Amino acid sequence: MAESQRTTLSPTDVQSMEFQDTDTQTHVSSSKMSSEPINLDIEHAIVGDDPRIWSNAKKNVVLFIISGASMIAGLCANIQNPANAQIEQQLHTSSGDISLSLSLFILTQGNFPVIWSAISEIKGRKTVYLFSIALFTLGSAIVAVSRTIGLVIGMRILQAVGSSAVIAIGAATLADIYEPHQRGTMMGVFYSAPLLGPSLGPIIGGALTQGLGWRAVFWFLVIWGGIIFSAFLFLFKDTFRKERSVTYRNVLKRRLREQQSLEAKDESRKISEKELQVNVENQTSSKDIEGQPTVIPPSVIREIKLSITDVNPFPPYLSIISRKNNFAIFIASGLIFAFSFSIAYTCARTLSMYYNYDALKTGLVLLAFGIGSVTGSILGGRWSDRTLARLKAANGGISFPEMRLESTKVAMAWLPLSVIGYAWVCQERVNVAAMCVMLFLAGFLSIWIYTSTLAYIVDANTGRSSTAVATNSSFRGLFAFVAAEIAVPLQDSIGDGGLYTLWAGLVIITECIILLVLYKGRKWREASDEREKQKLDGK
Repeated sequence: MAESQRTTLSPTDVQSMEFQDTDTQTHVSSSKMSSEPINLDIEHAIVGDDPRIWSNAKKNVVLFIISGASMIAGLCANIQNPANAQIEQQLHTSSGDISLSLSLFILTQGNFPVIWSAISEIKGRKTVYLFSIALFTLGSAIVAVSRTIGLVIGMRILQAVGSSAVIAIGAATLADIYEPHQRGTMMGVFYSAPLLGPSLGPIIGGALTQGLGWRAVFWFLVIWGGIIFSAFLFLFKDTFRKERSVTYRNVLKRRLREQQSLEAKDESRKISEKELQVNVENQTSSKDIEGQPTVIPPSVIREIKLSITDVNPFPPYLSIISRKNNFAIFIASGLIFAFSFSIAYTCARTLSMYYNYDALKTGLVLLAFGIGSVTGSILGGRWSDRTLARLKAANGGISFPEMRLESTKVAMAWLPLSVIGYAWVCQERVNVAAMCVMLFLAGFLSIWIYTSTLAYIVDANTGRSSTAVATNSSFRGLFAFVAAEIAVPLQDSIGDGGLYTLWAGLVIITECIILLVLYKGRKWREASDEREKQKLDGK
């Protein structure tokens, strides 16, 4: 098991917190036999209806549903591209407005998951999924009937808000139901779905636009959103357990301190009012009372409800990025995602301008990148888990999250070479088959690395995985927004050869950052844990 965050509580606190089921009561009974405090591994805090012990069939249903939902995020960003010319003509708008609708979409989709993550800490995963998918479906329907570009842009932003939830909450859901040593494989399967979006989007969008018109593209998204909403409503069972949330644990500990302090003051006041004349040895001072453990009945714990002040997304966001290991891996993750977004965006333009390909043929070529990405995601995730298991066994059964990044070394040597190969295949306008090979390799190798970084982000931020993944999404969105804005001017000025030679340099920098986290990340992470513990204990 990956190294995880621990909370030290007295047996009476444990008794108060863990009461949900028979297994819990057994645990509490055994803990009462000892007066020693025990360490609770937050990854395995005892909960009712533990998602970790659900059947494989039940877990697979959850994985299937959230993968289908995550495909929405990938489709939405690219499915509009083949319809842009028709939209521009029928709505009498400009190419600048069309570009704005795409850029604002990816920027919003990247940054809004921070909000969804905070809401999921109050209402759970299922409520967030249902509400966000409903917003996405509504936005898609309004775009489909829009008569002005302003309304299209506004509703595309609403689509982005709705489709963004699964980006953060999906990875957190997998953390809810799978053990750390399984997450690499499952993250690979989960992330393969949105990776098909950049490839399937142009194919679906091109076919619908040519056959039925651009509005059919968005009616297709309405139907897809309705199917996913129904799946969440009828087939999905919430996986969130507050006892495994760092946010909930911190609120609980704060409430315990507050109640202990109030009881101490109340006892002191009673002693003063009654002017008890007893032996000094039998007197209990307020200081003594504050030092005693306080038993809070389970009914009180049940009534603890988090408010927006408890899960304000911005302090956790700042806390997450203040950790050196997180900040470094977010930059690496953002660069890889921006590269993937850029290559799909500019490749379509190259095929249209220099190969005279229509929307459908362009989508078929980009399918090579999508197939490479999906293959890299699945195989890379499995390799990540195998690497973690191997290093854990070699380390006497002890593991830590940074071990997972060792699996990225396999792809690091080849990815920059593949990017340079793609650059000059495009620049020299060679046969499109060579472009397909380079697209496959670039997708396969980049996502092989990305899958391990995503699993690392979850493992290294135990108890706050949704916030960490949402923060990662924010970095991805910002980097992709910049990449989308500068890709075309650079492509026009220095060509595909120059543009993707620059990208090869950025890929090398990305790999160096990942290696830095591999070798220094554990030290940084443990130092951050200690600082946060001291800060919390000092409150």
